[in-house]
Order: sequence, then C-alpha cells, then structure tokens
Amino acid sequence: MKWLYIILGHFFLVLGVIGIFIPILPTTPFLLLTLYFYTRGSIRFKNWFEQTKIYNKHLRTFVETRSMTRRQKWSLMIFVDIIIIISCFIVDSWILRGMLILVLLLKHLYFHTQVKMIKSKKTLIRVNTPPS
Repeated sequence: MKWLYIILGHFFLVLGVIGIFIPILPTTPFLLLTLYFYTRGSIRFKNWFEQTKIYNKHLRTFVETRSMTRRQKWSLMIFVDIIIIISCFIVDSWILRGMLILVLLLKHLYFHTQVKMIKSKKTLIRVNTPPS
C-alpha cells in the first residue's frame, strides 16, 4: 500500500509543479496532497519534499501558520468553485447538487474563518524572525 501513496505523491507533485506555471491550476492543494501522500508512504520522501524549494516557497507558510497570501487563497478558492459548479451541471440528482453546494459553502466558511490572510510571505518572515 505504501507504494500507492508514493505514486500518488509523485502524481500530485507533478500537478503542483505544473500549477506554478499555469495560473488556472492552483499549486497549494496539490502540494498539500503531495505532502500527505509522502507522509503516508515514506518518511524519506516526506523529508526530501520538505527540503525542496517548491515546499519552502509554496507550502511552508501554510503548514506552519495556517495562513496564505490573498492571491494564493483566492486562486485556490476560485479553482475549487469552478470544479464544484461544473459538477453541479453534470449531476442529475438534486440531492447531489445540494450536497455539492453545501460543500462549496462549507469550504468558503472554512477559508474565511480558519485560514489567515497575510500580505506577503516576507511580512510573515520578518514578524517571526527574532531580533539580533
């Protein structure tokens, strides 16, 4: 089963890297999934991933402080909204549509109440750095 987690980790890492270059595809959720699957699959891959520039640039702030920049937060939310709305049009069942809309509302509630918004990562680094 661990090999499946590692394969899924690689898959989401590729999607996350593609998301760096394609603005429509959000980077953060795919990299979070990468971290999740690497943690489940192999400590070695998890440790390697946490040392990469991709992790440090796109994920470390969120993992450590549960905060995102305005751009990260909105690009993630808009991408997921689009996917859920498309799903609502594809699904024929009113019950499933209602559940999708509930997920959409809960997602917005979570992001607006639980994920802090910071101006930039530089601001966070400056605030958290102890004085010399």
